[in-house]
Amino acid sequence: MYGSEKSDLGFMKQKRLLKYLLSVTVLVVGALSADAARPQVDVPERQVVEGRDAVRGDLSLDRAIRLALDRNPDLRVGDARKDAALGRSEQARAWPNPELEVFSQDMPASRSRMSQAKHMIGISQTIPWPGKKQADRAIGAAGVAVGEAEARMRRAELVKDVTIAYCQVQTAERLAGVADDLVKVAQAAAVAAGKRNAAGEITLQEMLRAEIQLEQTKADQVDSAREIDLARLSLGLLLGGPDKRLGRLTDALDDAADFSVTAADCSSWLSGHPAMLAVCARHDQAVAAARRAGLESMPDIKVGVAGGRDESAEENLMELRFTFPLPLFDRSKGKRQEAQAGLREAEAEIAVTSQRLTADWRAGVARYQAAVRQLEAHRARILPKSEDALRLIQRGFDEGKFGMMDLLDIQRTTAEARMAYQKKLFEWHVARAGLEAMVSPAH
Repeated sequence: MYGSEKSDLGFMKQKRLLKYLLSVTVLVVGALSADAARPQVDVPERQVVEGRDAVRGDLSLDRAIRLALDRNPDLRVGDARKDAALGRSEQARAWPNPELEVFSQDMPASRSRMSQAKHMIGISQTIPWPGKKQADRAIGAAGVAVGEAEARMRRAELVKDVTIAYCQVQTAERLAGVADDLVKVAQAAAVAAGKRNAAGEITLQEMLRAEIQLEQTKADQVDSAREIDLARLSLGLLLGGPDKRLGRLTDALDDAADFSVTAADCSSWLSGHPAMLAVCARHDQAVAAARRAGLESMPDIKVGVAGGRDESAEENLMELRFTFPLPLFDRSKGKRQEAQAGLREAEAEIAVTSQRLTADWRAGVARYQAAVRQLEAHRARILPKSEDALRLIQRGFDEGKFGMMDLLDIQRTTAEARMAYQKKLFEWHVARAGLEAMVSPAH
């Protein structure tokens, strides 16, 4: 009877100890879970300007660029990717979480002998092999550098696109002005042709030719108005919203040739170009990844420390454990091969990017110089000669020396020369914006 009471008493002690260990486990796990659930970084909510009134009013090129940098959604995508790279870099610094262990050893199957078990509580920690976390941090830092370079590249491309879209709106408005003038001239010619036909001075065929040209110029006028709407819509999209109701563009199209932008040598800006910085950062990332893959087969050591009590011997216990994974079957050969291939790819990307940027620069300089020559030809020779020819034909037509066909042809030729000049001016601005986008990010 006494032995049975002693056994029941030991069993009650065993239950109390198990409840105590279970409570400790629940408290520790709950604290760790609450800490993990707490946000580690307070990310301020981004304020997105949705109102379109900010684009109203006079719009200079500098203001358009500022609005695009503040509101363009593509930049927000780039910022989010850069933040993700920062998060990965921060996560690479963290060690694995320790593990809380609660266990009983040598527990008899018989209930009457539960008090003879060894009850332990401890903690274990996986210690990465030396060099692994350093390589992880290098990979994360290189990823951040890639994100920053790509963000700079997006900003430079956005500035270039806004500059081109701004010039495109101005070009469309100038072409529309030429189309309006051409309609007025064609309308006056059609009225004059009607009067002369009524007076018997010209044939019906010549009068119909003047009326047909008037209708063609009106159709061109409609197309010019549509091009303005499309150009304004494109600029509005770059500024953050599909709104073609922009204010008046205040900056006039510059037509003064400036060769200083072409004076720079590739070596002066190539190494600092965002595309080169990005591929160099990817190369650094590939180097760190190859180093990390070489350490993948090295075992991470797991160290465990536990304490408890042997109820049967009424003694306190201490336990120390070391666990070493044995790389017998998985030696990470495939990962090393993949990492080496990635390193070779990164090295090739540096050469490819350098060659591409150099070729783009030389092609851009050639386009810029050709656009300048064509612009000078139109401004110095083609436009003045076409205007002089128009005045001579108009005077001769009024004096009866030239027919209606001659007048209509020279009017069309003069209008086409004016339109061609505006298009060449736009091509020059596009070429200059492309060169500035390549050089400016490096300075």
